[in-house]
Amino acid sequence: MDDYPLLNVFWTMLWFFLWIMWLFLLFKVITDIFRDHGLSGWGKAGWLIFCIVLPYLGVLVYVIARGRSMGERDAKQAKDAEARFQEYIRQTAGTQAAASGSPSATDELTRLADLKEKGAISEEEFQQAKAKVLA
Repeated sequence: MDDYPLLNVFWTMLWFFLWIMWLFLLFKVITDIFRDHGLSGWGKAGWLIFCIVLPYLGVLVYVIARGRSMGERDAKQAKDAEARFQEYIRQTAGTQAAASGSPSATDELTRLADLKEKGAISEEEFQQAKAKVLA
């Protein structure tokens, strides 16, 4: 341990973590190249070759040139994933309500509100039916 002073250990750790961060950035740029539907095949190939042959310069130029759209694609992907998840929840909840044979409380309240708006039932009837559904 005397051969390798503590300051050198910290210096080595710093360079190691910087290298790991660099790898994460490189992989992020490469996945963004393939995820971008606006680039043609030749454009993707060109950026990929540039990032592989001259990795530091290629990634730096890519982030400068396309960093904003890279962030927009990330935000769009997160928004689309959230929308798919919400749709899955709606479908699953609807499937379970349909499988049980009876409409859900929300569906029943919506139907009652529509009947009240059309004048088919009075306010008192609506309140009684609503209390029955919510009970």
